[in-house]
Amino acid sequence: MKASDLDLGRVFSFNPKGGNMQFMGHRALIVDAMAMGLLRKELIENIGTFAARNILTRMGYAHGWSTADNLDREYNDSLQDPDFGPTLHKLQGMVNIAKCDWTFEPVFHADIFWEDSYESEQQILHLGMASEPVCWTLTGYVSGYCSRMLGEEVYCIEHQCHAKGDALCHAEVRTKKEWGEEIEPYLPFFQADTIDKVLHEVTTKLTNAEKKINLRTQFAESESAGGIVARSKAMRKTLDFARRIAKVESSVIITGESGAGKEKIAKLIHGESGRALRSFVAINCSAVTETLLESEFFGHAKGSFTGANKDRIGLFEAANGGTLFLDEIGELSASMQAKLLRVLQEKEIRRVGENSPRAVDVRIVAATNRHLAKEVAAGNFREDLYYRLCIFELEVPALRERPEDILVLSRHFLERTSHKIGKEVIGFYPEVTERLLQFNWPGNVRQLENTIEHAVVMCQRKRIKLEDLPRGLDMVEISQPKELSIRRIDDIEREQILSALKLLNGNKAEVAKRLGISLSSLYQKIKRYKYQGQE
Repeated sequence: MKASDLDLGRVFSFNPKGGNMQFMGHRALIVDAMAMGLLRKELIENIGTFAARNILTRMGYAHGWSTADNLDREYNDSLQDPDFGPTLHKLQGMVNIAKCDWTFEPVFHADIFWEDSYESEQQILHLGMASEPVCWTLTGYVSGYCSRMLGEEVYCIEHQCHAKGDALCHAEVRTKKEWGEEIEPYLPFFQADTIDKVLHEVTTKLTNAEKKINLRTQFAESESAGGIVARSKAMRKTLDFARRIAKVESSVIITGESGAGKEKIAKLIHGESGRALRSFVAINCSAVTETLLESEFFGHAKGSFTGANKDRIGLFEAANGGTLFLDEIGELSASMQAKLLRVLQEKEIRRVGENSPRAVDVRIVAATNRHLAKEVAAGNFREDLYYRLCIFELEVPALRERPEDILVLSRHFLERTSHKIGKEVIGFYPEVTERLLQFNWPGNVRQLENTIEHAVVMCQRKRIKLEDLPRGLDMVEISQPKELSIRRIDDIEREQILSALKLLNGNKAEVAKRLGISLSSLYQKIKRYKYQGQE
């Protein structure tokens, strides 16, 4: 049989009612060119042109090889007729062959001119005119077909393309040997390991991006769920400052009373910085004895002191590339201050028992509840270390200085503790909210969290009463009433109702029952309070 005798009637069989259709004895599918065009668009937009070209070229190559192999099996010597390949390509609806010139002696060479290429058509339709040839599956098909036909590596490269404004698509076909160095830039599009590498890079980037998003989410959640509440103007200002200094690599000193949330601010700085994907390591300098602190900071070599049974990295190495948080830095001894200063200056550490230095890249965020400038003046803290650390100084306001945040934090701790221990406690009695607002909170947010946890555990009803609070709360720490702490009953009632609605997922009948009011009264109050909230 000659190539000129080929038509669809000879090679294509089907059941008029649909189902299994066959091309040259093998199952075939009718796929809309539009679908292939959309697939091409999605690949390019999601994994990039390079990776998309690799996938589509190799898909075409496999198609061409399979077609040649089927031809060889079904029609014996027909594979050696060079006109069969272009004819089958045309019968499959891929392209129309305007001209095809083949030469086998002295070397194999072909010039192919295409018109009506489905790839150039779909490129223009979905992505517009191109700057380079785009018939990737077609060139892959020819490469695969000819490689199977000749039994050696053959490559088809497109030089002109309708999608970039040429009248016809023109491709040239040669063996790998005849292409020589010219083929090198095109080989990656035919190789499987190329897409593996590209997809690995894409996957790595996506994974890192996802990690960063997750970290951002965690740190964003910590600003409310973990205790950093920005309802008050003072706290919003602190958080804004923290986010701005997170973008630079400079050292930071965070000041504030114990329990105010200095470590949470440090984590926020780390999470908003370029080091977010690396470690955040924290140590309380006052919690480690002087004799062990150097080993904690810098690590030690095996046998360097009694009990050093193996090599151990220190916190600086553990935080390498990330952030090291030094809490209560004002408690460091003079000798440790000197050693810390040297690390900051030289950017290297030396493990205890070793002579060779190790380079480290660590951002230092320190915290203290002392007034370090006064400690410097008193000779208790090195001036050079202070100025090395204090590029930026950020003060976390005490909880009593931001009363707007007290009830917000209280509700969060209430919900979290209730969920943790499996109790349904939906709010506070008015006298409790007043007491929470009046208390001086010397232990700041940490004390408030402990207070609410205690109250939830002790509560035997749906709302917390004064008797559920720990003893210390009704003693001397109650401050003098301030204008800011006097709140209208309506405001307190509104917060209780909205909190109950949130906790019970909007079940108004249950909310009314739990609050001990009628359903109609609840609807009236919701209407009034929602309206007030929009003013």
